Amino acid sequence: MKKPHFMKQIFKLIPVLFLTLSISLFVSCDRSDTEQRTPEAKLVTAVTTTSNLTSKTASSFGDIGNGVNLQPSYYNGGNCDLGWNLMKQNTKIKTVRIEVEPGQETNAKRWISEAKANGFTVIVSYHKSSVLGSDSTAELNAAATWWKNNYSSLGGNFIINLTNEWGSHNITPAAFAAAYNMAITEVRKVYSGTIIIDIPGWGQETATAACAVKGCSAGQTKINDTKIILSAHIYPGAYNQAKGRYMNTSDIDDLASSGRPCMIGEFGNSGGSGADWSGIVDYAKNKGWTILGWAWNGDGGSMNMITPQFQAYTSGSPKTYTTSSYFSIVYNKL
Repeated sequence: MKKPHFMKQIFKLIPVLFLTLSISLFVSCDRSDTEQRTPEAKLVTAVTTTSNLTSKTASSFGDIGNGVNLQPSYYNGGNCDLGWNLMKQNTKIKTVRIEVEPGQETNAKRWISEAKANGFTVIVSYHKSSVLGSDSTAELNAAATWWKNNYSSLGGNFIINLTNEWGSHNITPAAFAAAYNMAITEVRKVYSGTIIIDIPGWGQETATAACAVKGCSAGQTKINDTKIILSAHIYPGAYNQAKGRYMNTSDIDDLASSGRPCMIGEFGNSGGSGADWSGIVDYAKNKGWTILGWAWNGDGGSMNMITPQFQAYTSGSPKTYTTSSYFSIVYNKL
């Protein structure tokens, strides 16, 4: 989840090939920095721009469509009606990322089953609210053990986001890589699919994450597993401590330089100031990255797309929700 932390805190046009009146446009996450152009560098021709395409990040479950986050663990003891009827009416939502606090396994099994039954691609993130931003390897290993113990009983056949926002702004690439190598090894005992890794610093230290994958110093420990997606979290207060500034679009290119698929796992318009969150999200989308808005419901603040807050679940009696004033902030990006 995104807990507001007020710390200091293209558009690649592959050369257009005109072959008997057809034009092909391809977008990739892992283009090098030198290959990227600014979003404004668009051809003034009849080409289809990326704003008309569905942004997708590839995974072992297929391309991941854009979508939203849900955080139901902290409402009604987790016994929440998630508002599927309203969500299905808003067809740009293809993917749901469900945050699961340890201890909510029984409720989570239902949430996941319902998401699948309603036709959504499902990402599930282990989310221990008391340790967000931690550098504790014990906490990361606890998440890995939780997955080993629960992936199958939760129903399987969904994408694992190993843990939400592990790793501080201060963690080194080598330490981040070493910790994840250990955790991934444990998860691989029960799961062979793509693993989403939230980058450190509350999802904002792009250079650290890229170096953890590709190595930026001689002999540096790197993340060994190649079946991963790096996930950034973008808000107005997004701060890149390694660069000593608020995030900007160059950080998206930094993360792409890792050579791994990338995505925006969370984005929203609240939580500090200083970063052009909207421009950064648009830039990532135009590179072909999946983007997931925060949040369908469960924020605990102003970033809820529907109202009221999650209502108690009653089998066979779905609750009524309506879209909030915040809804269009996220939905118009998808």
